[in-house]
Amino acid sequence: MEKLFDLDYMLKSLPRIVEYLPVTLWIALLSMLLGSIIGLATALIRIYKVPVLAQLSTLYVSYIRGTPLIVQLFLVYYGIPKFLYFFQSEYGFLQQLNIYVIPPEIFALLSFSLNLGGYLSETFRAAINSVDRGQFEAANSIGMSQTQIMLKIVLPQALTVALPNLGNTLISTVKDTSFIFMIGVVDMMGQAKIMGARALAFFEVYVAVSLIYWLVCIIIERGLVVLEKRIRIYERSE
Repeated sequence: MEKLFDLDYMLKSLPRIVEYLPVTLWIALLSMLLGSIIGLATALIRIYKVPVLAQLSTLYVSYIRGTPLIVQLFLVYYGIPKFLYFFQSEYGFLQQLNIYVIPPEIFALLSFSLNLGGYLSETFRAAINSVDRGQFEAANSIGMSQTQIMLKIVLPQALTVALPNLGNTLISTVKDTSFIFMIGVVDMMGQAKIMGARALAFFEVYVAVSLIYWLVCIIIERGLVVLEKRIRIYERSE
């Protein structure tokens, strides 16, 4: 008689799925870092209305926010090798690069970074615009440059305002990494699919991987709460 749920297999699958947790975390964390850099740069370009770049940045943000992440992942995975091959064959560029051995993790990292850059640009733009304009005027009156004002006055306050949204984005990114198995990256979700196919126990391994994602997101959430409290305490003590 077939079991409704094989608890023993689920428990055995947990440590084998956890082995791939570092893959999930490094892609999520590194893409979050790169996405934050892209997002901040895009936000500043739009705030200061840099000619041409501001219009391109608006188009970039609109495209990222208006298309699914999975589509962007496939566009990067299939599109970049196609462009590289074209430039190699037509113009002789990057002949030393073997596009067929580029790890799929690189494409996953790039697509996630670009996706996060589009969303985080709006987070940073709103946070920077929330800083009291009087502080800009006061800093200008004492001779501070625009760069000094941004680095020493605006960004520290803006990052505090943006922290809750940054935390939510990080949690979402950890969960969204489950897509990367579709381009050949074996992470936790990929390992769960492999184990489920081998034993025909998909339900059990999906329950197992869901519990791991849940626990990881709880830990991240608790860590962010502690960080936010420490920042608030530091602000009040100033």
